[in-house]
Amino acid sequence: MTTRILPAVGDPDAARSVTTLLSRLPDAEPLPPVGDSTRLVDALARLAAVSLDELPDVVLVHERIGPVPALELIREVALRFPAVGVVLITADASPVLFSAAMDSGARGLVTLPLGYEELASRVQAAAQWSVGVRRHLGAGADVFTGPGGRVVTVSGAKGGVGTTVTAVQLALASQTSGHSVALVDMDLQGGDIGSYLDVQFRRSLADLAAVDDLSPRVLQDAVYTHETGLALLLAPGDGERGEEVSDRSARQIVGALRSRYDVVVVDCGTYLTGSNAAAVEMADAAVLVTTPDVVAVRAAKRVVRMWDRLQIRKAEESVCLVNRYTRATEIQPGLIQKITGMRMAGVVVPAHFKELQGVVDAGRLHELDARSTVKQALWSLAGELGLVKAPDQGGAGSAGAAGGGGRPGKQLARVTRGNDRGSVGLLRRGGKGR
Repeated sequence: MTTRILPAVGDPDAARSVTTLLSRLPDAEPLPPVGDSTRLVDALARLAAVSLDELPDVVLVHERIGPVPALELIREVALRFPAVGVVLITADASPVLFSAAMDSGARGLVTLPLGYEELASRVQAAAQWSVGVRRHLGAGADVFTGPGGRVVTVSGAKGGVGTTVTAVQLALASQTSGHSVALVDMDLQGGDIGSYLDVQFRRSLADLAAVDDLSPRVLQDAVYTHETGLALLLAPGDGERGEEVSDRSARQIVGALRSRYDVVVVDCGTYLTGSNAAAVEMADAAVLVTTPDVVAVRAAKRVVRMWDRLQIRKAEESVCLVNRYTRATEIQPGLIQKITGMRMAGVVVPAHFKELQGVVDAGRLHELDARSTVKQALWSLAGELGLVKAPDQGGAGSAGAAGGGGRPGKQLARVTRGNDRGSVGLLRRGGKGR
């Protein structure tokens, strides 16, 4: 198979040197080099408009390309043309630059002065990656295929109950089990998934809102592939742009993701909009997160009633997750079930925020220790929702580990007993203590 290689080199002498060396590579077809970033992007756009197969397999970007800096150009090419393998040519072989290049979307790095063996190795690796991506995209087919994945929405009864932490951990659990997973931040004005996972990415849901024909290529341009393998579709950085995402566009976006990924986890935040209401309505499973206190439980009841009035979802078709639970709490899951009418999750998440604080502050929620009881509970919930391929019945993802031992049913039965009568009185009295 012939590998088509497009050099992007600003200096004419360097361009001749690169082209000469590329001509020595077996089964390589060097294309005429382009001299600046604008010409490169324009050339790729023209080729992509014809067919995915017309794009070069590999693009070589010289460090002194301009006017756009090399790393920014790599990021742009990787975003707009994800089936093209990009290799950076640079005199700086430091780990810092290597990491920055990989973060920008490069598939390899070749150091100056150029050597045949290193260039051949990097080009071959990038070309193989490109072939795999094109095969995944259906060799240029610009339609969505597949039976459709499972969509799970996570909503909060009120702010601060742990909605985003829950959504991220459910997605990570599913990804770790071998599923392809998309994590969507549909908290359009205050979404924090990017902060929890230390991601800065300029594309968002709002960029897809005005697209009538949402092709796989357009969708891919807006998705950020995290180091964990999660495909992230983030909320807009400017909160006011959230108004651009209508219920119609939300349906289109969630439907497109469902067709490309095994699992789609949607963080709906706490404020109901037309877009996240559409997601909740489409979901195979809808999780409502609350904490065991009067204010949050009342808020959960309001959310459930609103879903019912707007014919979004019935209470019995949703799952209520109790977060920050302690055995001493007066409001037990059994009482919450009576008040909301929802089906309770088979696990509760313990009130162990200290386990989370370090990774949350560092923006590394994906590095939460496997021994964390919070992680164990949420990964057990992922198994309960059918998001993992083979739930571990006795390991870190077990329900028993989440709340002090025992199967989910027994655990929930245990925590529902207690002070229900006093809790009802507290709720009826408007939350005033005795």
